[in-house]
Amino acid sequence: MTVFIFIGSLLGAMALGIPIAYSLLLSGVALMWHLDLFDAQILAQNVISGADSFPLLAVPFFMLAGEIMNVGGLSRRIVTFALALVGHIRGGLGYVTIIAAVMMSALSGSAVADAAALTALLLPMMVKAGHDRARAGGLIASASIIAPVIPPSIGLVIFGVSANVSISKLFLAGIFPGIMLAAALWITWAVLVRRETVEPPPRASRAEVWRAMRDCGWAMLLPVIIIVGLRFGVFTPTEAAVVAAMYALFVSTVIYRELNLKQLYEVFANAVRTTAVVMFLVAAAMVSAWLITVADLPSKMIDMLSPFMDNPTLLLIAIMVLVMAVGTALDMTPTILILTPVLMPVVKAAGIDPVYFGILFIINNAIGLITPPVGVVLNTVAGVGKMKMDEVTRGMLPFMMAQFGVMFLLVLFPSLVLVPLKWLGG
Repeated sequence: MTVFIFIGSLLGAMALGIPIAYSLLLSGVALMWHLDLFDAQILAQNVISGADSFPLLAVPFFMLAGEIMNVGGLSRRIVTFALALVGHIRGGLGYVTIIAAVMMSALSGSAVADAAALTALLLPMMVKAGHDRARAGGLIASASIIAPVIPPSIGLVIFGVSANVSISKLFLAGIFPGIMLAAALWITWAVLVRRETVEPPPRASRAEVWRAMRDCGWAMLLPVIIIVGLRFGVFTPTEAAVVAAMYALFVSTVIYRELNLKQLYEVFANAVRTTAVVMFLVAAAMVSAWLITVADLPSKMIDMLSPFMDNPTLLLIAIMVLVMAVGTALDMTPTILILTPVLMPVVKAAGIDPVYFGILFIINNAIGLITPPVGVVLNTVAGVGKMKMDEVTRGMLPFMMAQFGVMFLLVLFPSLVLVPLKWLGG
């Protein structure tokens, strides 16, 4: 009955069109009434304490870094370098998209920001070259969701705070799976592009490649600073976010000189607006997280999944299927905030490494960003690229299936996550 009241009130509020943050608060209030625990002061305290977290300070700074990156010319230079590197080969613009997405993922941590930038920069080029518009949009959408997996990732920060798992370890563990997602896209694009007769642009000279790499060098240095700093304990993930924002600001204003004071206000305003949405979601979800603990829902979930508890692989497959279903209806952040306090006790009881589970969980949620009907990244590509939603969805399907294949490969072979983590983490 407790589970029904929580899920029923949450889904009912969302069905009425109430924003997710307020739906979470309403489901929390409904659960408090059911448990005879309603107290406005407790509600307010949980909302305030939900946002009062030092690790969560990484969220606004990484978002600010992403905004600066797009406006300050870093994104454009990354695309130019990738174009000079592989643009001349068959289907080269698709490979440019994948390389640029990986490099931008290591700068922003936001799938939506990367999707908007890549769509604006590359979709017109791909369509003009003769690539199918739907397939090009689908590739851009699928490549953009690598951002929540490769550090710095806002999704990993939120999961780490919600699950009380080391964010530094999550960052390091996400590098190799993120590269695997990119490799899956690369192979899928190579198969699909064989059917096209698109003439690639001429090969860039060595001087042009060198010039593009030199121009992009300052942008490429940022992920190196972050990963090396985390690996050797120079700074925490929160401090890394501040370093990323300040570095991006310095490069954009002093080195590239493409960001002026007038633009800076709008950049900060956009980062503040996006941060406010995410932080209010986190604060509202903390009420539900506290009530989930009080109502002992995790133990009920463990009882429900007891047939799978002796087999971690089957348990993970069951959980991944559940998250896939939820991801079709909810955005990434609320899914993390709602399911993490329920699933983590189950994962720990089954003896599954929390960092390993966190990577699988975030990959699944990232793919949820391109699953209709919600699909925030799909909507972003469709909006910026002036395409129909079903057109982008059609082009995205083969790439999404390849990424789901990577996720289940990681479920079957945990060493693909844990061995690189052990090597990177020392």
